[in-house]
Amino acid sequence: KGFGGREGPGPLAARRFLPPAAPVAVYLETYGCQMNVSDAEIAWAILQKNGYARTKELDEADVILLVTCSVREKAEQTIWNRLRHLKALKARRPRARVPLRIGILGCMAERLKEEILDREKLVDIVAGPDAYRDLPRLLAVAESGQRAANVLLSLDETYADILPVQTSAGGTTAFVSIMRGCDNMCSYCIVPFTRGRERSRPVASILQEVRLLSEQGVKEVTLLGQNVNSFRDTSEVQFQSAAAPALSRGFSTVYKAKPGGLRFAHLLDQVSRIDPEMRIRFTSPHPKDFPDEVLQLIQERHNICKQLHLPAQSGSTRVLEAMRRGYTREAYLELVQHVREAIPGVSLSSDFIAGFCGETEDDHQQTVSLLREVRYNVGFLFAYSMRQKTRAYHRLQDDVPADIKKRRLEELIAVFREEAARANEALVGQSQLVLVEGPSKRSASELCGRNDGNVKVIFPDTETADAAGCEAAARARPGDYVLVKVTSATSQSLRGVLLCRTTLSRAAACC
Repeated sequence: KGFGGREGPGPLAARRFLPPAAPVAVYLETYGCQMNVSDAEIAWAILQKNGYARTKELDEADVILLVTCSVREKAEQTIWNRLRHLKALKARRPRARVPLRIGILGCMAERLKEEILDREKLVDIVAGPDAYRDLPRLLAVAESGQRAANVLLSLDETYADILPVQTSAGGTTAFVSIMRGCDNMCSYCIVPFTRGRERSRPVASILQEVRLLSEQGVKEVTLLGQNVNSFRDTSEVQFQSAAAPALSRGFSTVYKAKPGGLRFAHLLDQVSRIDPEMRIRFTSPHPKDFPDEVLQLIQERHNICKQLHLPAQSGSTRVLEAMRRGYTREAYLELVQHVREAIPGVSLSSDFIAGFCGETEDDHQQTVSLLREVRYNVGFLFAYSMRQKTRAYHRLQDDVPADIKKRRLEELIAVFREEAARANEALVGQSQLVLVEGPSKRSASELCGRNDGNVKVIFPDTETADAAGCEAAARARPGDYVLVKVTSATSQSLRGVLLCRTTLSRAAACC
C-alpha cells in the first residue's frame, strides 16, 4: 500500500464497493475548528448515503471516526490520548461482535499518515480532508482485515454536490463551507500542507444549500473557509475575465492575485437575499481581503451580522514580517479604523499567538498594547506551537522558552478579558436582539443565545409578549428572536431581562 494515497491494484481496490449488508454503526467525534464540524457533516452525508447508520453511543459503534486538528501540538496530543482510550475499548470488544474499526480523518491524518498507521497498530483507516468520498471504500477494505489510507490532496475537491447532514443542536444555526485550502503560506501555519491550495465552491451550490437550510428553519448561517473572504468561483465562463480585487490598503501577499471569477462580495450579496429572517456570518477571513464593497454590504443588510473576525496574530511589525502576514501594525490599525467608520457599532474578534519565533519582550508588549487599543469583543489566544513542514520549521528557531510562552499567553488573556469586559459593559442598559439557542448550561430556568456581535446573552426563561401584539404571551423557543435589556456584563457574556419576542426584520425597522 502506498501511503501517498490509495492501495495498489488488486481485487479489493479494483471492484466497486457495495453498501454494508447490515447497518454498520458509525460514531463521529470532532475536534478543532468549525471547518472540522463541517467536514464531519460532509463525511456523515457520504456514509449515510452508502447505507451506514449513525450512533451517539460509543459502546454501540462498529466504526469510530475522529475528525482531527493539527494546528497545534496540544490538539494532536488530545487525539493520541483519545486513541489510547479507544485501544482499551477495542481490546474489550466481545468476540461475538464484528471487530471495532477506528479511523483518523482530517488534518492530522494528512500530516502524520505513516505514524498514525504504525504507532501501536491501533488505527484501521486514515483519510485526509479531500478523501471523504473514499470513506465507503476505505471502510470496506478495513472490514476485510486490512488497513486503508487515502491522503491525496486535491486541486478541485470542494464537495459542492454533497449536502451536509446538519448536526447542530436544535437546528437553529448551521455552517456552510464555501471554500477549502489556503494560499497565504503564513510561516507558522500548517493548513496549506494539510488542506491544500485554495479552491471555491460554485456560488449556485452554496445558494442551494442555504435555501435548503432556510426551508428547514435554520436562523443563522456561518459561511466557512480557511480564507473565506478570498472566495473566487471560476465555474462560470462569463466571469473568467473579471479583474482581481485590490487588497486592503498597506497589505500584500506572497502569491500573485488571480483574476477572474465571482468574488466574496457577490456571494455575500446573494446569500443575504435568500431569507430576511436568517442571520449571516462568515469566518475565518484574512485582513487583506476586505474591499469596501464587502464592508458596505455588511453595513446595509440587516441580516448580515455587524461582526468581523480580524485575525492580527501579533501587534509587532517585526514579528508580523517573520510570520509572513503581509501587513504592518500600522496597516492593521488603519484597517480597524476604516472598518469602524464603515460599520458603526461593529463587534470585532481576533486571533493572537504568544511566543512566536524570535519574539522579544518588547514585541510581546506591542501585542498587549494592540489588545488595549482595539478592544476586541471576542478573542482566541494561543501559545506558539512549531509545526513540521511550515516555513518556520525550516527557516526559524522556536527559541522562546515554554515558561515564557505560558506567562506571555496568560498576560494576553488577562488584558483581552479586561478590555472585552469594558466593551461589553458599554452595552449595559441597551436592548440587544438575541437569537435563542436553548437552555443555559448552568440553569434550567434560564435561556441563552447570541447577539449580533456573537456575544453570549443569558436571560430568564419566562413568558413574554410578541412585539407586534399579534400573539399571546409565550415562552421563547430555540430559533426565536427576542429583545433583551442588558443588566450586567462580563468579558465572556451578557445578562439581561427579556422584553419581547420579535423578528429580525421588525427589529431592524425599529432601529
